[in-house]
Amino acid sequence: MKASDIIDKYISFFEKRGHKRISNSPLVPQNDPTTLFISSGMQPLVPYLLGEDHPLGTRLFNIQNSFRANDIEEVGNDRHTTFFRMMGNWSLGDYFKKEQLPWFFEFLTDKKDGLGIDPKKLYVTVFSGNDEIPEDSESIEIWQKLFSKAGIKAKVGERIFTYGVEKNWWSRAGIPGNMPANEPGGPDSEVFYDFGAELQLHQKSKFKNEPCHVNCDCGRYWEIGNSVFMQYIKQKDGSFKPLPKQNVDFGGGLERLLGAAEDKSDMFETSLFAPTIKSIEKQTNTLYRQHKNAMQIITDHFGASTFIIAAGVKPSNKEQGYILRRLIRRAYDNFSQLDGKDISPIIETIIGQYKQTDPDLVDKFEEIELTILEEITKYSTALTKAKAYILKKYKPVGDELMGVTEISPEDVFYLYSSHGLSPTQIESLGYTFDRQKFAEKMEEHQKLSQKGAGQKFRGGLSDHQEKTVMGHTATHLLHQALRDMFGKQLHQSGSNITSERLRFDFNFDRKLTEKEVSELERVINSKIKENLPVHFEMIPTEKAKKIGAIGLFEDTYADTSKIYFIGGDSKHPKDAYSIEFCGGPHVEFTGKVKSFKIIKQESLGKNMRRIYAVVG
Repeated sequence: MKASDIIDKYISFFEKRGHKRISNSPLVPQNDPTTLFISSGMQPLVPYLLGEDHPLGTRLFNIQNSFRANDIEEVGNDRHTTFFRMMGNWSLGDYFKKEQLPWFFEFLTDKKDGLGIDPKKLYVTVFSGNDEIPEDSESIEIWQKLFSKAGIKAKVGERIFTYGVEKNWWSRAGIPGNMPANEPGGPDSEVFYDFGAELQLHQKSKFKNEPCHVNCDCGRYWEIGNSVFMQYIKQKDGSFKPLPKQNVDFGGGLERLLGAAEDKSDMFETSLFAPTIKSIEKQTNTLYRQHKNAMQIITDHFGASTFIIAAGVKPSNKEQGYILRRLIRRAYDNFSQLDGKDISPIIETIIGQYKQTDPDLVDKFEEIELTILEEITKYSTALTKAKAYILKKYKPVGDELMGVTEISPEDVFYLYSSHGLSPTQIESLGYTFDRQKFAEKMEEHQKLSQKGAGQKFRGGLSDHQEKTVMGHTATHLLHQALRDMFGKQLHQSGSNITSERLRFDFNFDRKLTEKEVSELERVINSKIKENLPVHFEMIPTEKAKKIGAIGLFEDTYADTSKIYFIGGDSKHPKDAYSIEFCGGPHVEFTGKVKSFKIIKQESLGKNMRRIYAVVG
């Protein structure tokens, strides 16, 4: 069974049950600084799980390309990848546990319409309850009936396991104790596939002498699906009461479902990844079984890089670009250690594996390949510069460090932040350092970054204060003014808006002249003085494109999108100054922006620029 077969079956299964497919959101969410990448299928649906009406109704599903940067260091074992596809289905106040759990069980076990997995291989977990919320006895009863129909006794503690809030509870804030008043949350029920006791007992397993359970880390059990039941809302006094409108949020990783369907406890031996592994074996003249860790990293990281580049990201030392740089360099480190020579056949194989579900990768092959090769060249240069920096600072005699091989954590952090070199890559030059002190410096840096990121909201807005919303409308005016001045090939690539200033990123190959800056300010301020009306409409996506709506369509659905008009409307699009895909919010009239002034511009790398401006 191929990955594409599972996707086709999933689509058919839920369409037959009245679900509408929503479009795959871009892997890189534009105008949303709260996250670098889409990391789950439910991420774009949070507003609707919290009560907003979805234009396609109450039964939805999709297959979402996802990436989790936190898993980069986890890659190098049999079941972790950074890039994956999350298969999801949702009920927005429609069906609940008695429909969701039997449907997923049927999809897993049915030999005709599902994956045909042996139900004896399946184990489940449910919420055990705590002082405020009772045990999820309803899910336990449903699972027992399902297994019983399959001829399997499902006792609690043998096939059904209960866990507390750390494992089987979901809310945006985490465990119930961390939830603020009026926050919804609820229990979840996970399904695991058992690859057999011999996997855990293998002599190389570091868990061979530990008791095994479905949530342990030995690799015997894989979680292949999780049904979240948004069932409760927290009260001001800390208690919980049932939500009047209860939702289902299901997610299952396609790659893990494929591993279960093919009974492959090593994900990289499934039909999706095996061709890439074979290509690496050929290019390195080595065998997978002898270099599993390295080949898993090469396969995943070049695969993830392929999708990230296709999403418009270029390697850099900031945000998504830095993650891409890490992936390419870590993959190349491992490829080089195996004496690999040519990565092009590997990239070609990766794209070949996804071309049926992601055909745009084929069209972007040359761009993807060139981007990776250019970064590898830059990496080689960075290593040379790093060595020169160290030799110069530590007073060399000739090419030696006078016997000194240890460098300071501060220098390691400098090379990390300015040259993009990881600690492991610096160690590969033969230098050592105090890893604990470097870790402390990294933690300090991450706390500062998280503190800034924690204040950001959807749409690039740091908050919904009046001046921040004014700045959001100003970015639409700026976007249109830039396109009028330089052509329709120019487009926004990101933004961040606070009450102090707005930041706008776009594709452009040079610095704007003083005359061009003045002209932009003149045009935008004239539109502010016109006091044009600003409003949104939910209209068919194809119609929005035909009338000239601009944007990267992050707020699109299968058929309908949220479109903001500055002047004009969908019936009179020629009267509009700006028509843009956007989630909002905005001022009601441009006059409320008051004034617009560009205060700074800078380069973001090759063919990318950033403008800072103030309003009011």
